[in-house]
Amino acid sequence: MRGWWREIAGLVLPVACGGCGRARVELCPPCRAELTGPGPRRVRPAPEPAGLPVVHAAAPYADAVRSVLLAHKERGALFLARPLGDALAEAVKAAAGPWDAAGAGPLLLVPVPSSRRSVRARGHDPTRRIALAAAGRLRRSGRAARVIPLLRQRREVADQAGLGARGRLANLAGALEVVPGGARLAGRGRVVLVDDLMTTGASLAEAARALRAVHPPFDPGLSDGGAETRFVQPVAAVVACSPSSFEINRN
Repeated sequence: MRGWWREIAGLVLPVACGGCGRARVELCPPCRAELTGPGPRRVRPAPEPAGLPVVHAAAPYADAVRSVLLAHKERGALFLARPLGDALAEAVKAAAGPWDAAGAGPLLLVPVPSSRRSVRARGHDPTRRIALAAAGRLRRSGRAARVIPLLRQRREVADQAGLGARGRLANLAGALEVVPGGARLAGRGRVVLVDDLMTTGASLAEAARALRAVHPPFDPGLSDGGAETRFVQPVAAVVACSPSSFEINRN
C-alpha cells in the first residue's frame, strides 16, 4: 500500500528537483549533468576488499548526486528512478565492454539484494527499481539487457550504517546465495552486478563470491562456447561511489 501511494503521489503532486530543490522540475539540467558526470570510470575503494569485481561508477557521491540518491531511496521520490537508471546504464556499458558478438547473450543486470526489512521500511526496492530503468535504457539504445534476481539473502544482516570497512565485510560474509536455478541462468549472458552506491565494496564483493560459489573461475579463451562453460566472471556497475574512489587507476 505504501509503495502504491508513493507511485500515485509522484504523478499528481507538484515536484521539486531531487538534487537542489528547484520548484516544478523533477531534475534540473545542472543536477542531471552532475549525475552523468564526466562519464563512467573504473573505481576502487581503499582498502579494496578481496574478491571485489571490476567496478565502474557513473558519478562521485557528492552534492546533487547524493541528494538524488537519498531522495529516491529514503524519501520515495520514485520519479528519480529513470535518470538514475540512465546513469547506471552508462556505467553498465562501460563495465561490460564489447559484449555484442553474435550468440553472446544479453547483458544480465543482477541487483545486489536488499534485506526484506529495509524494503518494508522504505516501501520499495530502490536498487531493483533503478536496475529495471537501466535495462530499459539499454534496450532503447539497442543493447539486449534484462534484470534477473539471481541473488538472495540467506541470513539476516545488521544495519550497515556506522560500520567501517572491516565491520561491513564481517557483517556480509556468507550472507548471500544464488537462487535455485540461478546458476543456469547466469551462463546465458554477461552478468553485471548492479547497485545504487558503493562505499566500502563489501556488498559487491559478497555478491561476486556467491556467484563464484556456483561458477568456478573460468578463462574465456579456453571455452568451447558450451552453455555450461561460457560463464564469464561478473563485473559491476553502480550509480555512484565516494569521490576518493572515483578514479581510473590507483597506484
